[in-house]
Amino acid sequence: MSNLVVFGFDGVHSADEVLNKLRSLQKGHLIDLEDACVVEREPDGKVHIKQAVNLVALGAAQGGTMGALWGGLVGLLFLNPLAGMALGAVAGAGAGAISGSLADYGIDDDFVKNLGDTIPANSSALFVLIKSVTEDKVLPEIEPYNPRVLKTSLSNEAELKLKEALAKAAAGLHAAPAATPAT
Repeated sequence: MSNLVVFGFDGVHSADEVLNKLRSLQKGHLIDLEDACVVEREPDGKVHIKQAVNLVALGAAQGGTMGALWGGLVGLLFLNPLAGMALGAVAGAGAGAISGSLADYGIDDDFVKNLGDTIPANSSALFVLIKSVTEDKVLPEIEPYNPRVLKTSLSNEAELKLKEALAKAAAGLHAAPAATPAT
């Protein structure tokens, strides 16, 4: 089961930077993201929402592939598999794009819009749907961005543990090194 965590950041592009960091950590198998979304609020208050998964393009690609396969098979029946494959690919891509635009996968769009309207100007939020995570490796990587936990689907105690881990890491980053006496 996946867990939703919404982080808030100071700065319009901070959430984008953290998402890029999480994607690099995903390549190292330290986190498994199911979906992600970035919300940015400009200084003038305008809100931009960036979905990490483009469902229209994904649907078109999958539909085109399946359409070409089925079109080629049907084309074999009429002794013209290339024409069948081409027509099938076009029809499948169109149908896939339509179904992709109608699908709501992962994080609920209304939830993103509603919470995005509440973040302050000149800030951003990152919505991540996480399948699994190695917390002790991932949290130190995102801590320099000073994330605030805005919402989660975690249990109360797991959410508290996450907030404490981020606060502990922040305290460690902001602590001044001890001066060493000169001899």
